[in-house]
Amino acid sequence: MSVTTTAVAGLTPRVDDHIEAVYSKVGWRIMPLLIVCYIVAYLDRINIGYALLQMKQTLPFTDAVYALGAGIFFIGYFLFEVPSNLMLEKVGARKTLLRIMFCWGIAAAAMMFVQTPTQFYVMRFLLGAFEAGFFPGVILYLTYWYPPARRGQIIAIFMTAATIAVMIAGPLSGAIMKWMSGLNGWHGWQWLFLVQGLPASILGIVAFLYLQDKPEDATWLDSTEKKVLRDHLEHDQPPVQSAGGHSLGAMLKDPKIYLLVLVYFLLMAATYAVVFWTPTLVKSWGIPDLFMIGIYSAIPSVFGIIGMVLVGRSSDRRMERRWHFAFSVGLAALGLFITTLTTGNLVGSLIGLCIAYTGISSSTPLFFTATSEYLPKEGAAAGIALVSSLGILGSSVSPSVTTAINAATGNPVNSMYLMVALYLLAGAVLLLSMKPARNGR
Repeated sequence: MSVTTTAVAGLTPRVDDHIEAVYSKVGWRIMPLLIVCYIVAYLDRINIGYALLQMKQTLPFTDAVYALGAGIFFIGYFLFEVPSNLMLEKVGARKTLLRIMFCWGIAAAAMMFVQTPTQFYVMRFLLGAFEAGFFPGVILYLTYWYPPARRGQIIAIFMTAATIAVMIAGPLSGAIMKWMSGLNGWHGWQWLFLVQGLPASILGIVAFLYLQDKPEDATWLDSTEKKVLRDHLEHDQPPVQSAGGHSLGAMLKDPKIYLLVLVYFLLMAATYAVVFWTPTLVKSWGIPDLFMIGIYSAIPSVFGIIGMVLVGRSSDRRMERRWHFAFSVGLAALGLFITTLTTGNLVGSLIGLCIAYTGISSSTPLFFTATSEYLPKEGAAAGIALVSSLGILGSSVSPSVTTAINAATGNPVNSMYLMVALYLLAGAVLLLSMKPARNGR
């Protein structure tokens, strides 16, 4: 059992309250900024799905060009993610976040100047290369502050940023493209990249000045509070069996690492296809106005935020990851299936997307909670980045695959049957490959 379920259980309410106060203090100090940073990162990653609605009218790009450009982002991400996380472990989170966010903000804003497919591909590659390491770096950073028993909910809270980004991306992107178009002689999609890109560079500077690399460096914690964190981090036990090897070489020989990669590959292939496809789907419901497309696209994300926090809290309370993950991806598959069955019915399709986004949003935090618990502390930096960088390649494949399916069938809904299968397969692989610890389920 974990220290929070043994040692803490016998403590007086006053001591127990003190422990909770310490974690509350840590959470309010580091989480708001990390959430805002990830919101901006995710906006820069997915706003191409909204920009293409207007770029098609001004640039002679085919759907295949947009799909390839959307996928190339993840090639750059893949190549530089492991080196970035290894560097974070050596130089610290503050310097790493400064480098990542400042550079990707410039690249994201520079997207406004693309005029040819080659320029489009190069900028998308650079955006992925510069952003590489942000997400796995933050997951690693959270392991410095939170023991396994608390990671399910805290990673879920951090990842509400992705769902918040999806929720606000539609109305914000639609508003920018609709009402800023023509300002200073620029198209709306150009303003979109500028307005959503530059904040990343500013936030990188803020993160460098505001965050601390580890609890030992936090001047806002006293010695007693630091001891509470240190004791929990040293003695808490994960609910899944841990990997045996600590080095990158040992992890490369571990079959379960590749099963985790497969799960994440399937998960990302399905998720980014859904995110990339949602604006086009909403437009197919007979909604031509860009701002209203954004509004309808945002509604499912509200359910996603609620679901991911509740499922993450339930997972921590029961100290169980596998079945919670299987439930989440099953819910995602069910929602997408309902959407495909109710094509042409706005209410039915919207209900289906709300169910789907609840499962989609809940699944990724659970996956990385289980992954961080499986990896040993000494190998967490390389392991998290390895799983993330290889698995994220699913995102580079799915836009082109779904575009090809939709072009061949003439119906943008048909590719969703593949996404349903990918979600179900991801749940099955994790259930079969990850064994619970003796005290887990």
